[in-house]
Amino acid sequence: MSHTLPIVFVVDDDISVRESLELMISSAGWRPETFSSAQGFLSHPRVQAPSCLILDVNLPDLNGLELQVRLAGDRTDMPIIFITGYGDVPTSVRAMKAGAVEFLTKPFSDDALLEAIRNAIEHSRALLDREVEIQVIADRYRMLSRREREVMSLVTTGRLNKQVAFDLGISEITVKAHRGRVMRKMQACSLVDLATMAAKLRLSQDRST
Repeated sequence: MSHTLPIVFVVDDDISVRESLELMISSAGWRPETFSSAQGFLSHPRVQAPSCLILDVNLPDLNGLELQVRLAGDRTDMPIIFITGYGDVPTSVRAMKAGAVEFLTKPFSDDALLEAIRNAIEHSRALLDREVEIQVIADRYRMLSRREREVMSLVTTGRLNKQVAFDLGISEITVKAHRGRVMRKMQACSLVDLATMAAKLRLSQDRST
């Protein structure tokens, strides 16, 4: 997924701006997708590729800040670069606090925007790679039996085999057997590796609730 051609979305109601940015993005080796309104963009399905969004603050339907709020929980792997011809400090502060990676006031240089896009795409690529990694771990975790999950939960918090045996009311030999199967199914190289996987699973589950 991280090697897929990056997509740069543009939402701006000025056709001259869209056409100019479309040419720039294509020339830089990325795939442009342009929209004249926030609603038009929202109708586009989420992409599984590194991406970013160049977003005008002032739009005819939803404004840029409102669209940013709508996207906050759904497209966290798509960084937002704001552009505006009427920038002010409160608006830029609000956008940045809500997670925007850049806020550029027109006229801005091509180099400034290209650098912002590069940084945003690298950030998106890292987020997508992490999502894939967590999905792989989750798929392996689903292969564990209930007892194996209990053992994994306890050993990754630092409990010794004999302590786990006492907690679960089973023999230490049985704990060792379950622990071995957990290591194989999770494809963990060490207990530290397994604990890292468990932490990523817990973090992912916490974010989804």
